[in-house]
Amino acid sequence: MSGKIAQNVFLAQCCQRNRQLDNHYSRAYFAPNIHNMLPLQRRELAWAGLSDMQLHTLAKYQRVPPNRASVQCNAAAFTGSVPSFQKVDFHKLQNGSDIRGVAIDGVEGEPVNLTELVAKAIAAAFAAWLVDKKKADVSRRLSVSIGHDSRISAQKLQDAVSRGIASAGLDVIQYGLASTPAMFNSTLTEDEEFFCPVDGSIMITASHLPYNRNGFKFFTNAGGLGKADIKDILERAANIYDNYSVESLKKSEQAASTAVRRVDYMAVYTSDLVKAVRKAAGNIEKPLEGFHIVVDAGNGAGGFFAGRVLEPLGAITTGSQFLEPDGLFPNHVPNPEDKAAMKAITQAVHENKADLGIIFDTDVDRSAAVDSSGREFNRNRLIALMSAIVLEEHRGTTIVTDSVTSDGLTTFIEKKLGGKHHRFKRGYKNVIDEAIRLNSVGEESHLAIETSGHGALKENHWLDDGAYLMVKLLNKLASARASGMGTGSKVLTDMVEGLEEPAVAVELRLKIDQNHSDISGGSFRDYGEAVLKRLENVMSSHPKLQKAPVNYEGIRVSGYGGWFLLRLSLHDPVLPLNIEAPSNEDAVSLGLAVQAAVKEFPALDMSALDKFVESQF
Repeated sequence: MSGKIAQNVFLAQCCQRNRQLDNHYSRAYFAPNIHNMLPLQRRELAWAGLSDMQLHTLAKYQRVPPNRASVQCNAAAFTGSVPSFQKVDFHKLQNGSDIRGVAIDGVEGEPVNLTELVAKAIAAAFAAWLVDKKKADVSRRLSVSIGHDSRISAQKLQDAVSRGIASAGLDVIQYGLASTPAMFNSTLTEDEEFFCPVDGSIMITASHLPYNRNGFKFFTNAGGLGKADIKDILERAANIYDNYSVESLKKSEQAASTAVRRVDYMAVYTSDLVKAVRKAAGNIEKPLEGFHIVVDAGNGAGGFFAGRVLEPLGAITTGSQFLEPDGLFPNHVPNPEDKAAMKAITQAVHENKADLGIIFDTDVDRSAAVDSSGREFNRNRLIALMSAIVLEEHRGTTIVTDSVTSDGLTTFIEKKLGGKHHRFKRGYKNVIDEAIRLNSVGEESHLAIETSGHGALKENHWLDDGAYLMVKLLNKLASARASGMGTGSKVLTDMVEGLEEPAVAVELRLKIDQNHSDISGGSFRDYGEAVLKRLENVMSSHPKLQKAPVNYEGIRVSGYGGWFLLRLSLHDPVLPLNIEAPSNEDAVSLGLAVQAAVKEFPALDMSALDKFVESQF
């Protein structure tokens, strides 16, 4: 490993040891739930075998107890000289309705662009945006909650964000390790003891991306912010950043010392989940008693689900794995779409003879499950299961999904369940917003869900909450047993009986070379649109293929017993190609049709498709 990577690994290990101490003493810290601002206390730790140099390095990153007098800056103290700020293109930090960047040095070709000063500027910009949106009475201070996942850059960014919010004159409520859904919930909860509801909320996370990345998600009680809001905030942030001075930075630290509180909001959030399952089972105290359910948190923020949700409901959770937060994600990528992650939870179910396995992504806004036989409930199968549950409760409702769901899923929802399948665009915010729009024009919809595992229900304020999705599954298990309809995860498995699934399902990424002469100074987006237009024209006259009559993204075509979808990525110079078919031969036929239609675009890298076609012969 390079020196930088080795140093980051060392720092992560130190932060992990600190985190374990924090977990050990969390009950004391959070009793009776709120920390008053006490004088800063120094933590003494015995670091056996560490050199003076290592201890000096660690001092900049060491976490301090929550009952602190001020938010500590992880950077060197200001000396009065004018700081040298690196140039930052704030617009490049936008990732749809989120902000994403590189927060940790050490990965070649990925320079840090989400520094503490950048984070502070973004937080101050969000505060200004929030004040404008709320049109707040100057007599009332607005408040913002801040939480983070397990990433090793989380603590320093939380402190920087706290300084940014405080510098704008708003109160800061720190939650520490939290989930993204909990952060949105904090804008809705009414509980003065926990300073709720807050006016706005920030989650520090980069979902399942590598350890060196981080980012922000923003919420108000109206839901997550949209693309236009993020663009607005980043423009404000660039302005704030350009006008930084030593004096303004010092003032922001002073403001943070009086504006920051810390509470254990996850206690409120998890209590609500527990109540939901008990209610579904007829207010039985332990409706999951005897069920063996294992959880895989992937060393993200979802470890709470085993001890704070399942166990109070009576479930056995032995065999749960990777519950401890570790921002290096040493066991597998915390991603329900990842094959290694799903293999890990499936193996845990088998080894522990569990009734059900549950797996979360890093910040718990996505999830998947595995039944006792090892059958996975993710992607189309999870959508089918959730559709079956929702359509029992809301007959005939519309299920909104992203664009890459299968034809078999449409048949299952419409023919077997009696619902309506509205296939829309990729992007969880797109799917959720479309469901909200349909309701506004009189078409009832109660579920918006992506193949990625993002799922939102109308009953849950259209929040994509991986934990709440799993609670819906638990509700079904508990209510089925309470009514004598059956026990174990077979109840869930039977609900997706009849779902047609393809023998072959692949996604290939056709990259656009932005430096190729064929683009001639144009944008990759214009080039990609030209590729799609050419494909559409060819498919309109193809004797064996039929273009989908209703389609909201890319070009979707059916034929050879299957289908393909070629679309332009939301953010990258890539055309993802999804192919599903009943056999390898049929999948190749679909691939060859795409290959022939777009072969005249030399800037389009077809190697992934070429390799797929060749490998099937």
